[in-house]
Amino acid sequence: MSDLSNVRVNGVRLWDTLMEMGKIGGTPKGGCKRLTLTDVDKEGRELFKRWCEAAGCTVKVDEMGNMFARRAGEDDSLPPVILGSHLDTQPTGGKFDGVLGVLGALEVVRSLNDLGIRTRHPIEVANWTNEEGSRYAPAMVSSGVFAGVYTKEFAHARVDQDGKTLGEELARIGFKGTEPVGGRPVHAYFELHIEQGPILEAEGYDVGIVTHGQGQRWYEIRLTGFESHAGSTPMPRRKDALLGAARIVELVNKIGLSKAPLGVSTVGMLNPYPGSRNVIPGEAFMTVDFRHPLDETLSEMDAALKAGVEEITKAIGLTYDLEQVFYYAPVPFDPACVEAVRRGADRFGYSHRDIVSGAGHDACYMARITPTSMIFTPCVDGVSHNESEDIKLEWSTAGANVLMHAALEKAEIVA
Repeated sequence: MSDLSNVRVNGVRLWDTLMEMGKIGGTPKGGCKRLTLTDVDKEGRELFKRWCEAAGCTVKVDEMGNMFARRAGEDDSLPPVILGSHLDTQPTGGKFDGVLGVLGALEVVRSLNDLGIRTRHPIEVANWTNEEGSRYAPAMVSSGVFAGVYTKEFAHARVDQDGKTLGEELARIGFKGTEPVGGRPVHAYFELHIEQGPILEAEGYDVGIVTHGQGQRWYEIRLTGFESHAGSTPMPRRKDALLGAARIVELVNKIGLSKAPLGVSTVGMLNPYPGSRNVIPGEAFMTVDFRHPLDETLSEMDAALKAGVEEITKAIGLTYDLEQVFYYAPVPFDPACVEAVRRGADRFGYSHRDIVSGAGHDACYMARITPTSMIFTPCVDGVSHNESEDIKLEWSTAGANVLMHAALEKAEIVA
């Protein structure tokens, strides 16, 4: 097929599908709360499965609950081109983060069916379990098992705040599948996603060509001082764990600013103990998140944190435990896949720019085992992980069109 000018997705159908999925776990403010392996996640998975089967796909579920909807290739023995993302959300999430990548991939399959286009390689639509990491840490654990980063046993043993393990909850909702996790060849992987940042909208681009994924380091810090009476303990005699935490918050912010514009740093959790208004906190727990596309710079941020925490705690008389709980190196995406995305954007005349992903994605683990790239669409004001997260129909359509053409280049159209 030499003329690909009419090979487009049905953008209205994609939008309607996004809105229908958004009703499951929908919140009063227009967002979604569909935490992984909850009953609403089960409901969303079952709807996705029905849609895939209606599109002629065979749906299989592996032992991590990862779902793969397969559109057969002309030579179905060939390794598949996988397109996908995730359906789970943050507690106060939006309708598009992750979901656009799953349902955009489904729309690619539906539109190929409408157009009667066959491919040599099979195409699979993936829904990865627990990408967000909001219920079970670490994030992206299931694609991590698929890529050989984690063991299945490690992942199944993750525990949520209520003491429920990931493996138990997979079984409870009926999505602890029997298929092996990974260990099979994949021809290429593409992931469509909202940018989750302000660059594309602010600069007026239709599409982002993702060249790299930022590296990340996550830390947990526990500070120990001494609880005492807020009214009768003189200021010089205090061992205030919350004061130490406050100074570390400032330290973390300074480290991020020192590596701007690509470096970012966040304290996402800060819990003092015992939590009484007239008791000086004797303990504080906090988390730190560093991100940068250069591993050398991440290492510099790591060193600055460790040196700063040592200095701060010593000055106040605190002891501390600092543990790095999550790390993955910056990810350069496959140049050929990046160029396939670029050609897809050029075919439609979409304006585009190269961009680095500031967030973690399943694509970052898939890049370890197969040629991989990502496509970004703008999102309104760069807002994500928020109920007000929003995109436009034309943005989702453009992203899905580029996804389709990148996938077709790798899956190979049968004339």
